Amino acid sequence: MNILEKITQNNSQFSKSERKVAEAILADPQTTIHSSIATLAKLSNVSEPTVNRFCRRLDTKGFPDFKLHLAQSLANGTPYVNRNVDETDGPDEYTRKIFESTMASLEVARQSVDTGIINRVVDLLTQAKKISFFGLGASASVAHDALNKFFRFNVPVAYFEDILMQRMSCMNCTEGDVVVVISHTGRTKSLVEVAQIARENDATVVGLTSKDSPLARECTLVISLDVPEDTDMYMPMASRIAQLVLIDILATGFTLRRGPKFRENLKKVKDTLRGSRFGKD
Repeated sequence: MNILEKITQNNSQFSKSERKVAEAILADPQTTIHSSIATLAKLSNVSEPTVNRFCRRLDTKGFPDFKLHLAQSLANGTPYVNRNVDETDGPDEYTRKIFESTMASLEVARQSVDTGIINRVVDLLTQAKKISFFGLGASASVAHDALNKFFRFNVPVAYFEDILMQRMSCMNCTEGDVVVVISHTGRTKSLVEVAQIARENDATVVGLTSKDSPLARECTLVISLDVPEDTDMYMPMASRIAQLVLIDILATGFTLRRGPKFRENLKKVKDTLRGSRFGKD
């Protein structure tokens, strides 16, 4: 049952204020997708908490998550491109849709992330003898971005896009090494095998992946983000952005944990790059 059907079926169970929200959505669901919570509250003549309460009554995690479900109800999107984009969309429409759907997905991901796990992973990274970042396909670009971030942190860092090099690197792991494996679905067989090899060689394996996936089951710790994106059908977009944000979070935690003296070293690294750029006008 899609979200519009749920609204219609449960209408009699809503409070008077919630029914106002339901009526505003059913009257123009397309506008709702692109509205802020404040706008919908004003259209419904209710408070913003009422809108949030209405969304949770429909088993969504809040207004951003509700909008994602609503978008799914209205259209399946363009196969192999993006679920929110239609074949007939022009540049104005698909630009707006991609920005709005990505921002909504990031908000859902933010609400789902476990900061306790983040803290534990930062502990592992700051104490690691060597850190490796591995991914394939769209996740390979995220692993490469992690290399760029952590390379300047004065700790040995490895990154390989080639699966054979990943396997050989994991064969050479030892206790104290941390291997970060990145996969939105967690169902890529080669990466699951890489995680297995790393753990067999006493490395700590951190998965940036879906909870309860085959990869998650092979990891020591898992940071899972709730990004409702079917990458079997559509190009990875929001999931890749969420992964990049997560790398930024881990890099920030790493620098803060190392303290002011460590940040002075980062300043020196930045200073060495100044000569490679044109000055500002």
